[in-house]
Amino acid sequence: PADLVKRGVVQVMEGRRCFAHLSVEENLLTGAYTRSGTEAREGLEKVYTYFPRLKERRHSQAGYTSGGEQQMTAIGRALMAKPTMILLDEPSMGLAPQIVEEIFGIVQDLNRKERVSFLLAEQNTMVALRFAHYGYILENGRVVMDGEASDLSTNEDVKEFYLGLSTAG
Repeated sequence: PADLVKRGVVQVMEGRRCFAHLSVEENLLTGAYTRSGTEAREGLEKVYTYFPRLKERRHSQAGYTSGGEQQMTAIGRALMAKPTMILLDEPSMGLAPQIVEEIFGIVQDLNRKERVSFLLAEQNTMVALRFAHYGYILENGRVVMDGEASDLSTNEDVKEFYLGLSTAG
């Protein structure tokens, strides 16, 4: 995995980790440090297509943007390096449900249209299984169940223990 990260195949996103004192656009451009000026401009336009709110906020200091905008900035910064895979650690943490839906929808679009794979570590099981293709359920660092996300979301044990739903009432 370390070799893949070095080659830009994988971008690791842990939390939002924006450079608070830089503008949103400057944050995005830090992800394009290995790309030419033309490639960086094209990358910015692509990021702004997926995250139009960032284009509106591009001159704002990242530290003064909302949590959702910071998460979008962090994902956009990762995209600037043109990775084939992005690891997202708790992308929904601390965000309003509407923003979570928006971000997960964009991640799904990026996966389908740009062919970027996403590996999510997410405690919000309902959202994760709705947007994922495949899932692993971990307990104390061990995989206790895995399978197609659609199968996991209909599994009675998963519903009861991880989604808070029970057929017993």
